[in-house]
Amino acid sequence: MAKSRRLEATLEAVKAIGRLETLGAGEIESLRKIIRGKQPIAIAPTTKIIIRHSLIQLIPDMVTAFDRMLVNGADTDPNCKAKWAIANTLYQLEKPNADLFLSGIRHVQPEPVWGKTIDTAPPLRSLCALGLVQANYSTVLEELADLLADPEHDARAGAARAVGYSQNPAGIPLLRLKVLMGDAEPQVMSECFIALLKLSGEQAPMVLCALESGSPALQELAAIALGEARIPEAFPAIKRQWQRTRETDLRGSFLLAIATLRSEDSMAFLLDQLERGNLPDAKDALIALDIYRNTTEIWQQIIRIIQFRENAELTAMSMR
Repeated sequence: MAKSRRLEATLEAVKAIGRLETLGAGEIESLRKIIRGKQPIAIAPTTKIIIRHSLIQLIPDMVTAFDRMLVNGADTDPNCKAKWAIANTLYQLEKPNADLFLSGIRHVQPEPVWGKTIDTAPPLRSLCALGLVQANYSTVLEELADLLADPEHDARAGAARAVGYSQNPAGIPLLRLKVLMGDAEPQVMSECFIALLKLSGEQAPMVLCALESGSPALQELAAIALGEARIPEAFPAIKRQWQRTRETDLRGSFLLAIATLRSEDSMAFLLDQLERGNLPDAKDALIALDIYRNTTEIWQQIIRIIQFRENAELTAMSMR
């Protein structure tokens, strides 16, 4: 049978097993053979079945396959998809393997693309950072410090996310240094802000500083992080930046951040904009208030304000 036909047959077998409500010994053995085989494309859908049925007896086979695909990865596992799927399975099943995650967080996989090479392993390094935290690896913060300086922004963002996930206050200096040094990628700065506030609300002044004196992009990220962390003292600062800027998209983001604060002051402010603000601000306020659509009492109040205002555009928006 040709290679492509063998792969097609394997994928069809995986689909068939995936449709089953319960698995017998035969199906589990079939999954084991796929994990042990040399068809990396079939491993990702196989791991979804392993997660759904909590087939922890296949973990040793997955660990062996992971180690095998670290060698000549561009050939044995293009784009790191199979290795990522295996690491994710251990993470989702909460069966951390420190050695596997350590190999993954350090793995670099250059692959040829249009006459050059790109590293396809950043998502794997990012995931394994979380895995090492889950595994309570003794020197995880040292690994995360190295990853915060990774050449690839996906990996740096993953490192910041993992520091927050660690719930270890010892990670705060790492994040503060990264914020002070800055990063050209907004995603990285966003994860640093979120992680700082997750580790300690006392880190709010650093994020507020970025809100008040950073670039417009940095201000937006800081406002969103403060809103998601529900830092009460952030409301006046975000409101002040909203009043200062005339940039349409940024004003909308500030109102969304205010909505996510979910405080009495923030709610009163947004309702006032919906009732008395000019139409663009009222629209932004309604978009921000949409997070309350499933909160009956609040949404009914919003509808009453819209009915009182008698604006067709706001009425249409509220009915979407």
